[in-house]
Amino acid sequence: MDASDNGLLPANPYNRLCWIVGQPEIGPGCWIGAFTLIDGSGGLRIGAGCNISSGAQILTHSSMRRTVTERRHPHVDRAPTEVGEHCFIGTNAVVLMGSRIGHHSVIAAGAVIKEFSEFEPYSVIAGVPAVRKGAVDPEALIDQE
Repeated sequence: MDASDNGLLPANPYNRLCWIVGQPEIGPGCWIGAFTLIDGSGGLRIGAGCNISSGAQILTHSSMRRTVTERRHPHVDRAPTEVGEHCFIGTNAVVLMGSRIGHHSVIAAGAVIKEFSEFEPYSVIAGVPAVRKGAVDPEALIDQE
């Protein structure tokens, strides 16, 4: 019996061990690894051709203000999040709500993208909190046999 058969995770077309919440817009040709959380509850767009490694989380909500105010802030905050086309998101990376990742960017394993962060296309992003460490040169990554 797999997890989607027993009702623990809703079925999705990407990976039976991936949890997809809401209605994210996911472009064609994307690959999503196991044990990922794709939260479309606040509006999520993932461009075509992205690879999202195992354990990564892409979020569009935060319950922090509601929790620490003893629910005097009455709702869960939500903000659209966007990942451009042909991005790579490494193992256990976290992209928090409201962030915008430019196309052809690489997010390193374990990176934490703070809420409402913006990164230009072709960025190499790493760290906690994540910062731009350099630029991606796709031509340099192609085997020149």
